[in-house]
Amino acid sequence: MPLTKRRRAMLLAAGVMLPLPVLTGCSSDDDGPPPPAAWDIASAPRSGTTGTGTLRWALDAAPTTLNAFQKTADTGTQRIAGAVLPSLYTLDARGRPQRNGDYLTAADVTSSDPKQVVVYKLNPKAVWSDGRPIGAEDFQAQWRALRGTDEAYGTARNAGYDRIAKIEPGDKEHEVKVTFAKPYTDWRSLFTPLYPKSVMDNPAVFSAPAAKGLAVGAGPFMVREVSDGSVTLVRNPRWWGDRARLSRVVFQAVPAEKRAEALIAGRLDLAEVDRATARRIRATAPDKRAAGTKQGSSAPGKAGAPEPSLGSGREAAGAEGGATGDTDKNRSQTRALSRFTLRKALDSAYTQLALNGTKGPLADERVRRAVARAIDRKALAKLVLKPMGLPSEPLGNHLLMAGQPGYKDHSGALGDKDTNAAQSLLADAGWRASDAGRQKALDGKTDDRGRRHSAPTATATDPATDGATDSATGMDPATDSATDSASGSASQSPSGTASASATNSERPSDAAPAAGDAGRSGRLGEAAVVRKKGRPLVLRFVLPDDRTAAPLSTVGERIARMLEKIGVRTEITKVSGESYFRDHIATGDYDLALYSWPASAYPATDGRPIYAKPQPAADGSLVVEQNYTRVGTDQIDQFFDQALSELDGGASRSLVSRADARIWAAAGSIPLYQRPQLIAMRKGLVNAGAFGFATPRYQDIGFRR
Repeated sequence: MPLTKRRRAMLLAAGVMLPLPVLTGCSSDDDGPPPPAAWDIASAPRSGTTGTGTLRWALDAAPTTLNAFQKTADTGTQRIAGAVLPSLYTLDARGRPQRNGDYLTAADVTSSDPKQVVVYKLNPKAVWSDGRPIGAEDFQAQWRALRGTDEAYGTARNAGYDRIAKIEPGDKEHEVKVTFAKPYTDWRSLFTPLYPKSVMDNPAVFSAPAAKGLAVGAGPFMVREVSDGSVTLVRNPRWWGDRARLSRVVFQAVPAEKRAEALIAGRLDLAEVDRATARRIRATAPDKRAAGTKQGSSAPGKAGAPEPSLGSGREAAGAEGGATGDTDKNRSQTRALSRFTLRKALDSAYTQLALNGTKGPLADERVRRAVARAIDRKALAKLVLKPMGLPSEPLGNHLLMAGQPGYKDHSGALGDKDTNAAQSLLADAGWRASDAGRQKALDGKTDDRGRRHSAPTATATDPATDGATDSATGMDPATDSATDSASGSASQSPSGTASASATNSERPSDAAPAAGDAGRSGRLGEAAVVRKKGRPLVLRFVLPDDRTAAPLSTVGERIARMLEKIGVRTEITKVSGESYFRDHIATGDYDLALYSWPASAYPATDGRPIYAKPQPAADGSLVVEQNYTRVGTDQIDQFFDQALSELDGGASRSLVSRADARIWAAAGSIPLYQRPQLIAMRKGLVNAGAFGFATPRYQDIGFRR
């Protein structure tokens, strides 16, 4: 589902653009198979399922609306819409739009001069659940509601719909003709999902709360009931396609911290889980390598490399209980979790380091670039992904994920980690280390105002320094506990969730010194703090303070240590997870921040507001759209504008690539890694799992016979 229905973090830059080096890096083959770990689905023929049953699927929260175009729409809204409404285009495992034959027999650009014209040929069998054929009037109603001319609808975005000039019936029956006022490369993103005119014609119905339900749909399922914390779907009796293999789907709101409990109690069949829960599920599986076989998924696109053994269920239960023998409770929980299997993939979302470019030292592009050059992205990606058996290459693109058509690593436009280069950039911007500063780095751990620096010093409990390992898993228990977080799904707003873990034996070079090394010369590897006109360079690093954000804190603390090496200090400020985005990221109340952002199959459309240059409003304020780093340039805007109007797919992707290279050079946002997607799935459930980019085919999900 396109990101036009999601709120996203966005980036802008006001610095002088430096000349770009020659771009290098790997690129993806547009027609090749999905890359490793793109998805992990338990594929099976429809005929092998029972043809009945109820699937209980966890959501982060109960949806407040069933309209995916409402500002309050979230991942739950989108999941439900995908099952009950027309999706003219779905996405494959590589994030490529695919025409949905259940609704379209064809869709083509029939003219580009003088105007772009797209003709949709609808499946003659496609009808709404009230029996009315899907037709041009539904397209017209959705266009009028979303084009941005009627404030009564108050939609989050009108991208693409604002470029349409008119919609009318086509020359033949079951055809819809859409004429654009301006060319639009991402026309496939439109009308997915498609709502009936009864919803889009009336602003009151358009903005109705989820409790009102959705009276009319046109998918394999329809909404039967909306109650506190759950939405129940049942088969649509008027569905013309392959009959749904499930009788019901119940989307149940279960907070991340309560997922393990719900799985153990048998209240869920499918749920995204945190690393701790994933570890326990894997621990219940037989040790396949003991039998001389490799661990890995047989699903297409899944990484086949074995991952470290997580031990037997018996061992894991003892480890979780903190005792050598199993307690009755541990045995019971192990038996309950053994009913599930773990599916894992790289999510269609990524975690970034955001640098606020509107105020303070980071308003200087040279300082932003210095911070970026101090970050070891490879070490951070390895920290988060390798312990999960996922590919641990850092992400090299702001607009495309690895494996998407057109993906290229443009990080060379900024440069690799280089401490000397970072220090030179700081010196050029007037930030230099003094003799007094060097002595201070050796003698103490407080700043000029007597406050202790927030980055942790080496202690026996530091996850990067603890030499003990879990006998059941062979992994660092201190680090594991730091990563007990839901990996989350691409959501309505940037997520303050990530997962991080590392073993002591694989401690990156930037980690804090081992406990035995502490005290020899302050913190080992720490450079003298840099100063300008006597003022030290201290950046406020804002992170969410809640259980699910613990791994994000681990990554943040690791970054703080990296910055110490170039003489930059950070003050890590923990704020409540509830207010993290609303009161800090969106308002610009931070210097550095970490959050995750969903990727897009339509980067020209969805990247534009994220990286658009802020514009002054009539009242003197700054209009940042969705660019929360407030870093942008005119040239980036121009590349996006050209890409949006370029109907040749290859040419449009080339312009998006050029925009990404400039975004890297502006150093407002530093992509770190694609997030892990960890899914607990009841054994016997098929055609579900870690979907990655792929759109679920809801009618095929079922239980084995």
